[in-house]
Amino acid sequence: MFSAMDQGTTEQGAPVIGQPAVLRGLMRFRRQAVWRFLASVLGGAMLLGEATGQAQQLGVRHRIDVVVSAEPDAPIWQHMRGAKGELSFRVRLSANSKESKFFGMLHPSFPDIVLPDGASKPLVQPTKLWEEQVCHQRRGLPKVTVTQLSGHFGEGEGRIEISGINRHIGLLVPPDELTPGIKLDQGSDDLGLFYGFRAQTRISRLNVDLKIYPIDCFL
Repeated sequence: MFSAMDQGTTEQGAPVIGQPAVLRGLMRFRRQAVWRFLASVLGGAMLLGEATGQAQQLGVRHRIDVVVSAEPDAPIWQHMRGAKGELSFRVRLSANSKESKFFGMLHPSFPDIVLPDGASKPLVQPTKLWEEQVCHQRRGLPKVTVTQLSGHFGEGEGRIEISGINRHIGLLVPPDELTPGIKLDQGSDDLGLFYGFRAQTRISRLNVDLKIYPIDCFL
């Protein structure tokens, strides 16, 4: 003969038939909570990995501006204030990376220069010479060299001719030798950080300053 306890009731007479369902529900809830926790951890790790990957994909592209000026002791200041003239020069540029390759000569010219009223003002205001359109890996600065500077100022007997070139092995030193690659102090302006390099003529005392801007970008 079975007692009431054997027939599935508690000592107080309440049935225990529903207990297994409650336990199963509790275990299912715990499993879901564990899976949600694991999913959040894995999702956070993936986002962190993506953020790290984005940081590693930061690249650069370069822009080069040019400014032309004259030293206070330059011959053009003696009797030429307000005179008109022109200048042109050649620039050898090498900017090579995995994503972008350029090698060649640039030939900027400025045909309508008016001498300012003081040596503190440039002959040619900052002008864009070259700019990369492709973002690429950081491989250092482009290699840029001014190889020749020519032009004239004034007319008639007072005309001043300018012809500055680099020194070459096996040739006589040119009268108005052009010395490139003079490193200037790092600076910044409205366009951002730049690295400056100067080419200077020995006799005519003209300066061609190149400003190289490294511009951050994403690959």
